[in-house]
Amino acid sequence: MTQPPMRTLREPAISGQKVIDPSGWTAQEMERSGDWSLHLSDAEIADFDRAIRGVETQGLDIMDITRENFALPVLGDRLAQVRKLLLDGPGLVLVRGFPVARYSRAQAAAAFFGIGRYLGRALSQNAKGHVLGHVKKLTDVDYNKDPRERGYRTGVMQRFHADSCDIVGLMCLHTARSGGLSSIVSTVTVHNVMLERRPDLVAALAAPLHWDRRGEIPEGKDPWYVTPVFNYHQGYFSCRYARQYIESAQRFDEVPRFTQIQLEALDMMDALLAELHMKTEFQQGDIQFLHNHVTLHGRSAFEDYDEPDRKRHLFRLWLSTDGERPIPPMLAERTAGGVITKGTVLNAPLEAV
Repeated sequence: MTQPPMRTLREPAISGQKVIDPSGWTAQEMERSGDWSLHLSDAEIADFDRAIRGVETQGLDIMDITRENFALPVLGDRLAQVRKLLLDGPGLVLVRGFPVARYSRAQAAAAFFGIGRYLGRALSQNAKGHVLGHVKKLTDVDYNKDPRERGYRTGVMQRFHADSCDIVGLMCLHTARSGGLSSIVSTVTVHNVMLERRPDLVAALAAPLHWDRRGEIPEGKDPWYVTPVFNYHQGYFSCRYARQYIESAQRFDEVPRFTQIQLEALDMMDALLAELHMKTEFQQGDIQFLHNHVTLHGRSAFEDYDEPDRKRHLFRLWLSTDGERPIPPMLAERTAGGVITKGTVLNAPLEAV
């Protein structure tokens, strides 16, 4: 895996001003650049073989995997570069060439979780405590219409959103028969374009908004939480957006109704996401990491194969970098600890449930 060049220019982020950050890119720039796409070498794949054998020899559970017991002497230095690209570069990395078909489900899960330990700490992704998540169609319910459902369990289009973590990782086990294209956008670029066209709407999205927890409620908390879309904290810009979660919070009587300018700002946000994103297509064995505070991602609807063992299936990790990038307390409350509700017990299932 060759070490790519990286842009490094960053200036302190200030409300009402253009954000200067390495994660500010356009789709055209990323499509021309190979900086964010890496390919595993034979020596790096051999690293996985040795590390997976070590996990099996020691009888380790997936959640017991650490950097120390999942040694990657060849790949480890490159993963440090991947982490740098995520936190101080474009905020996305695509790793290609992982031979997922030659490993068992447990072996692939160990490899993916092991990579994650070099980038951050795995978080619970739902009230069931899953630290190894599964993106797979399990229901025909449209999560955009049902606030009790989560998008990763459906085959419908997923609108642009950020997950509740610092870094989200996806490993493609199987692709769909058709559809399932991934879309990624730089929220730094979205912010700056909106600032040029409608600075009043940037100000509206920099004010607090209510978000639906969709039933995954920590003890002692309201069924909603409050955070702006655009955040500026200790010189760093962060964005959090998932319109369906903002809209479904309106179902609670205690939540203030939208103002006209808030609705206009949300509409412009959606329009810019559609205008500025780039599309990528998962291949089997692809591993994608995104920095959630500076990117949003979405997915087109997909059609599955009929055979159960060919259905679209991705592993997912939510990773915390434990405060390495400053984010405001309102945002950290949601993203730093994962989803923990009463009775949540952390576990790493090998099948989608």
